[in-house]
Amino acid sequence: MHDPLPSLPGYSLRRAANATAAELSARLGEIGLRQVDASVLILIGENPDTTASALGRQLDIQRANMVPLLKKLEDAEWIDRNPLDGKSQGLVLTPQGQDTRDAALAIIETFENELLERIPPQHRAHLLPALDALWR
Repeated sequence: MHDPLPSLPGYSLRRAANATAAELSARLGEIGLRQVDASVLILIGENPDTTASALGRQLDIQRANMVPLLKKLEDAEWIDRNPLDGKSQGLVLTPQGQDTRDAALAIIETFENELLERIPPQHRAHLLPALDALWR
């Protein structure tokens, strides 16, 4: 069968994104995380006392979806809340959350290195700028 779809950049990008996301999801699943959980832990670790609304804006997650996500991370004792002012609460990692974030980062870094090895060396330096140009 002749398949013209791989010649379409959007199609190829979607296939690559789906394949790599599934692979990373399986690896993070081994430590009980989804990709979004790992992203939140990484961002909180880099930005202690960030707010839920700031996280939602950064990750493009609606408030209604942030509430159960943060509840799950709190129930797992990976994050805690600190009062910032009369209304806002900052999010911080607990010691267990730091350990989980570190484990997630190790998995992600290994995965990212393996991913880059699949790209021909002469194209590696251009990969991130090209992908960023599509969504930033």
